[in-house]
Amino acid sequence: MLFIALKIIHLFCIVVWVGGMFFAHFFLRPAVQELDPPVRVKLMRDVLGKFFSVVLILAVLTLLSGIGMIGSVHGMAAKAGAQFSMPLSWIVMTVLGLIMMAVFGHIRFALYKRLNNAVEARDWAAGGAALASIRKLVALNLALGLVIIAAVRLPLGLM
Repeated sequence: MLFIALKIIHLFCIVVWVGGMFFAHFFLRPAVQELDPPVRVKLMRDVLGKFFSVVLILAVLTLLSGIGMIGSVHGMAAKAGAQFSMPLSWIVMTVLGLIMMAVFGHIRFALYKRLNNAVEARDWAAGGAALASIRKLVALNLALGLVIIAAVRLPLGLM
């Protein structure tokens, strides 16, 4: 039962995180391109600030639920007298997930800070540059998230 609860938490966190990146990258950003820089940059700062606050919680929950699921399976194997060997898809998910979290940390604590400082200083060019950097790394994280989803869902013989 614990494993199922952890998996649901894990999946919901991933759906919101990856879905939010997809929405921001392919729908929100193109829609605001026509706005004047002061309006666009401030709007994106505000939206991304709220999203990044949620993603910070999601990343922690994803990490904790992932560790919990691995521990749960390890514990079940030990109780059954079996040896636990993590599947390749789980290893791929773990490594790429940790990379995603590191990339997100850079976005949230370095690039978003630059964006916020630019908005506060009304330096729209610097804000636009910060947004461009954020966009590139969000695209990277979106790609990594989609690769993880594909890797985990591939039939066992292919992974």
